[in-house]
Amino acid sequence: MTAERQRKRVKGEGATHFRVGGTPLLPLRRLSAGLKGVELYAKAEFLNPSGSVKDRAALAMIEDGERRGLLTPDRILLDATSGNTGIAYAMIAASRGYRVRLCMPANVSRERQRILRAFGAELILTDPAEGSDGAIRECRRIYQADPQRYYYPDQYNNPANWRAHYRTTGVEILRQTQGHITHFVAVLGTSGTFVGTSRRLRRHKPDVQCWAVQPASPFHGIEGAKHMDSAIVPGIWDPSVADGTIWVETERAHEMTRRLAREEGLLVGISSGANVAAALELAHRLAAEGRTAVIVTVLCDDGQRYLSEEFWDAGH
Repeated sequence: MTAERQRKRVKGEGATHFRVGGTPLLPLRRLSAGLKGVELYAKAEFLNPSGSVKDRAALAMIEDGERRGLLTPDRILLDATSGNTGIAYAMIAASRGYRVRLCMPANVSRERQRILRAFGAELILTDPAEGSDGAIRECRRIYQADPQRYYYPDQYNNPANWRAHYRTTGVEILRQTQGHITHFVAVLGTSGTFVGTSRRLRRHKPDVQCWAVQPASPFHGIEGAKHMDSAIVPGIWDPSVADGTIWVETERAHEMTRRLAREEGLLVGISSGANVAAALELAHRLAAEGRTAVIVTVLCDDGQRYLSEEFWDAGH
């Protein structure tokens, strides 16, 4: 059987031999110890099949492309990524017989690049000084030069991205907290996780507060996160969804990532550290005001894809 016929056969079956979503909600008891009246939880998205929250959006965008006839066996899936969505695309595409070409900053961790190549993705590495915006610009250039050759889901502007979290992540959090969630905290990248989850939570609990997390500086080391004032703003970003923004420095995200491993036994990535640092800041603020709260944040991805980063050695 030729490779082309194999792609058609697998695509025709709609093969996906793994389960996306349904991740547990974990209490962060040691980090939140002493905070009277405030409970802190984290959604363990690193337990998705490819190791990140991006499995949800990637699967939704691939299935949307299939339904609309935009993703076919003779087209290459093309997108810009900082790593995690690309890994999710590559994993799902491998199971369905599609080719994948990804633009990403050259300074993305070695582990993520190797994972992508292991899944068979072709990488186009862009100027690290331009961050994810440089990858977006290169991806647009490639697509515009030959649009018939590609399916370009464009994760930053595709409503299937946030809708995946509206349908799944928000529903799971409501069920897992038995509707008692009072605050949701999540870092902005494409903004799909934050926007989709927040919209679903508000549909059922109009008084829930949703706090966006952003890097404190345009020049930061929180991979996958966007400093919106200085970046290409995703088309799916809706600032009206956020009750406010919690700004996190890279060093604080690194510190919390180490603490999660050493105090909670959770080996997760840097954006997870940023989320928990922001959620814990909010928790301290609410406890100081004598308020009760159930705060939920997101552990975005697996820490093993960052082990070559030097920040792990601090404190030894």
